[in-house]
Amino acid sequence: QVQLVESGGGLVQAGGSLRLSCTASGSILSIGSMGWYRVAPGKQRESVARITSDGRTNYADAVKGRFTISRDNAKNTVYLQMSSLKPEDTAVYYCHLYYNDYTGWLEIWGQGTLVTVSS
Repeated sequence: QVQLVESGGGLVQAGGSLRLSCTASGSILSIGSMGWYRVAPGKQRESVARITSDGRTNYADAVKGRFTISRDNAKNTVYLQMSSLKPEDTAVYYCHLYYNDYTGWLEIWGQGTLVTVSS
């Protein structure tokens, strides 16, 4: 069984920074693309950033130039460095990834971590 553990959320003032981490553990042969999504109050889930297994990245327009996604394959971990945070970045952030557990490709979501940006 595979689990994701997220950490790094919290309360920060506008203009500040936070770093989110998400680590996968369990029966994992390999991990494909990894990403971060968010759900803001009263809004639908949106993709924030994704990174492929070979390091290619893409970002939502709202976070380009402020957020950086990276991964450590040896640690099965994906990071989201968030800088110049704005109140509109307030949301629950979820990590997501595709993995192969020796039987085929599956996907899994993290439990979510709350990021609150005060003005």
